[in-house]
Amino acid sequence: MNTSAALVITPGEPAGIGPDLIIKLCQKPLACSYVVVADPRLMDARAKQLNLSVSIQEYSIGQEPAPSRAGCLQVMPVPMDANCVAGKLDPANAAYVLATLEQATAACLDQKFDALVTGPINKSCINEAGIPFNGHTEWLANRTNANKVVMMLATKGLKVALVTTHLPLSDVPKAVTIEEVQRTIRILDRDLKKWFGIKVPRILVCGLNPHAGEGGHMGREEVETIEPALDGLRKEGFNLSGPIPADTAFTPRLLMTADAVVAMYHDQGLPVLKHMGFGKAANITLGLPIIRTSVDHGTAVELAGKGTADTGSLETAICYAEKMLSAGNPD
Repeated sequence: MNTSAALVITPGEPAGIGPDLIIKLCQKPLACSYVVVADPRLMDARAKQLNLSVSIQEYSIGQEPAPSRAGCLQVMPVPMDANCVAGKLDPANAAYVLATLEQATAACLDQKFDALVTGPINKSCINEAGIPFNGHTEWLANRTNANKVVMMLATKGLKVALVTTHLPLSDVPKAVTIEEVQRTIRILDRDLKKWFGIKVPRILVCGLNPHAGEGGHMGREEVETIEPALDGLRKEGFNLSGPIPADTAFTPRLLMTADAVVAMYHDQGLPVLKHMGFGKAANITLGLPIIRTSVDHGTAVELAGKGTADTGSLETAICYAEKMLSAGNPD
């Protein structure tokens, strides 16, 4: 555990459980220092709604983040555009959500913080405000000028990286190209070495079609795209297995032989991971110039302000950020 780590955290959607999770989390001290980018009024109001005691201390860029103390919350202030009611989405605060993400990301790029941890957002609410937005992963790639990023979810015993992320299923086959498969695996291999200390990553790659295409009889993507992509990387020394049918890839016997699994699309790999570790998993964006981890769940607006939201995934995201910093070997 990296006890000197300084993290910056965004609560995400103000009407969701993100603020609740942070208020509950700060009831106990953490090993790291952390600052939350949010409207202090929101955090104070949510603490009162949850009947939890919190002392909010405003933070300004340039200050040294104070060590974590129970009941104390350091907040970098960003004002909301409209009043927030827990459980009621309001597109009027969409720009506020992105402003918190912008300030937190900029602070990491400026090396004021060691890592970014993000709370859950509501994509449709941001789009309803007239702001095009596909998700944290895509936004961060654009903001940091990253050529290619990889969405990976991790829990105890399983890491799943995605070739495609937030696409309609009908768009996936044409997005699974030789170049995209290879770029995904290159980034995954590099960051497993860099941030997780795995010297020779063993990567298991799923096919796209049922039964991995049955030799081309049930889809041609494996024969024409995935297999050539893997063959090219194997010649460079990558340790790869596949393409393997997804209904076989996630069996315990095969998972024991791999450090990570590459899935071709969002709902091919993530349902298995969330079944295995929901609430104890983290979303990690690979390929960025900064460390970014996040929760594995959505805004759960129906739970906001009720005190029943589980902090497990937020704690897991913080733990992964700390572990990555401890193992990190920046190029």
